[in-house]
Amino acid sequence: MKKVHYNVTINAPAEKVFNTMLEKKSYEQWTAAFNPTSTYEGSWGKGDKIYFIGEHEGKKGGMVARIAENIPNKFVSIEHYGILEDGKEITEGPAVEAFAGTHENYSFEPKGGGTLLSIEVDTVEQYADYFDQTWPVALAKLKEIAEA
Repeated sequence: MKKVHYNVTINAPAEKVFNTMLEKKSYEQWTAAFNPTSTYEGSWGKGDKIYFIGEHEGKKGGMVARIAENIPNKFVSIEHYGILEDGKEITEGPAVEAFAGTHENYSFEPKGGGTLLSIEVDTVEQYADYFDQTWPVALAKLKEIAEA
């Protein structure tokens, strides 16, 4: 397992960055860098189940996760524990063992009149290069939306 880190300074208050990141319409815009059909089903409350989904080759699939922590405007932690395939949750077996228990952590730190958004993602080695290419694109879009 590898931890990858990304940062972006956004010229907007932490509350606006936080809301832009999580509200469904803007979430779908900035996460389109990962998948043009990217969305989520569920909610962001601590302990809530959430599906991060999109279409791939005409089929709906994605990740099954829970919100490990949500401190509004400060910190969000997502724990991944399964995959969603054709509407079915898979939470055990070889397809899940490689990443079960991994986290995505988002920290929002006020900086001057803006916000430093820091992201830490646990990933398997094979996705590290993909994340290094895609996260900066996604964060640039998030910055653009939050600053508008």
